[in-house]
Amino acid sequence: MNTNQLSKELDLNYKTVQHHLEVLEENTVVTTQGDDYGKLYFLTDRMKHNLDILDEVVEQADIEPNDS
Repeated sequence: MNTNQLSKELDLNYKTVQHHLEVLEENTVVTTQGDDYGKLYFLTDRMKHNLDILDEVVEQADIEPNDS
């Protein structure tokens, strides 16, 4: 998804999503493809390989995923 699609899907402000995507990209959680408005975001291979760790953290934190 691009930034606009993500902001609509998450029901969050565009600038907020843009900021957090930049942080995630700087920390190699997501990678991009394309340019400008059409830039798409994808999980990095590193993040894909560690999703089980994220699931464990979420479970231990007793966080309910948003399934809306």
